[in-house]
Amino acid sequence: MQPTQAELDYARVEQAIGYIAAHFTAQPSLHDIAAHVHLSPFHFNRLFTRWAGTSPQRFLRFLTKEYARQVLLESGDVLAATYQAGLSGSSRLHDLFVTYEAMTPAEYRAQAAGLVIRYGFHPTPFGECLLSLTERGICGLTFQSATERETALTQLRTTWPGATLLADEPETAAVAASLFQVPGPTAARPLPLLLKGTNFQIKVWEALLRIPAGAMVSYRHIAAALGQPGASQAVGGAVGANLIGYLIPCHRVIQQHGGPGGYRWGSAHKQALLAWEAARSEPVSLG
Repeated sequence: MQPTQAELDYARVEQAIGYIAAHFTAQPSLHDIAAHVHLSPFHFNRLFTRWAGTSPQRFLRFLTKEYARQVLLESGDVLAATYQAGLSGSSRLHDLFVTYEAMTPAEYRAQAAGLVIRYGFHPTPFGECLLSLTERGICGLTFQSATERETALTQLRTTWPGATLLADEPETAAVAASLFQVPGPTAARPLPLLLKGTNFQIKVWEALLRIPAGAMVSYRHIAAALGQPGASQAVGGAVGANLIGYLIPCHRVIQQHGGPGGYRWGSAHKQALLAWEAARSEPVSLG
């Protein structure tokens, strides 16, 4: 299967992000970065701007620890503020209305027996994704390369062992196409998610849905918002267990010192998501 243009673009952007992150102290020039991905400066600048919505030089700023630390300082109370405002589980996310429901304890124990999951592989601005749908909502969104498809499907089967899995790309394609639109769709119908996790994991994922695009919080912020300030490590485990990437924005949780921290789909994906959102929203004032 030939990669799509979006996948080819992201592969080069991912290479560029890795190079920028590794050589930031040397302040690489546009020519240096373009040479690393085997493009002329002119063509690389056009590709990157088309993907990111901003220039490589401005994007570089969003990848720095200094930027992340400042955003942490300015958005550190974002969770407390949203809880105090009495926001429900519904949350505005990337111009998408996201709602969710969790499986009942009985359904959880039954390991999703009787559930039908339709899945498909689709291109996104961040490489290929595996999107999984049920009648009750999206139950999975993971990132992988074309060579990792079988591993992704094995993970899906392991997560939902009692479910019936059906390949149905025509069904999942329309949903996948709507998720990364810029600007986002304006349809009023909410986008439902179906969550499967422990009570604590569900609470952490609820907290993640309250983090606006462009903001970042630390594991400590999440723990404090849940009333368990000493539970940062447990929060990290719950964040890492999230299998609905991007929509449940675990990428917005970073280390207290500004480092990106771990990410199920790799640090380059996490940095790309954070900087891509920052380029489009910048909800905080950075002077």
